[in-house]
Amino acid sequence: MKKLFSLSLALLMVAAFVAAAVNITGDWEMTVKTPQGDRTRPISFVQDGEKLTVKTTGRNGEEITAQGTVKGNDVEWTMVRTRQDGTEMKTVYKGKVEGDKIVGTFEMMGNSMEWTAVKKAK
Repeated sequence: MKKLFSLSLALLMVAAFVAAAVNITGDWEMTVKTPQGDRTRPISFVQDGEKLTVKTTGRNGEEITAQGTVKGNDVEWTMVRTRQDGTEMKTVYKGKVEGDKIVGTFEMMGNSMEWTAVKKAK
């Protein structure tokens, strides 16, 4: 019985370590595949547990900040921008962390497109 308890405790500790092991805080280079071609821009992540803050710049140089989550290797955030006509445009990004790379898709105005991000060297 004592061995079973020790084994169970060890497995729980390993599972907790693996779940907490991903931390994407830092500066990244994000490439989005669009019908008009690939677009690359800098993006930064600040992770606090499962809470994620994302900062990047838009096409016109405006700073965009978004909130999201990191759960295990899964990353998700939603960016909300106001268009020139005053309407809001939401973009939902979802991805999977693979070491110093994140691969995912995003949904915008009924379209789904692919994106990747690569962590910048310090």
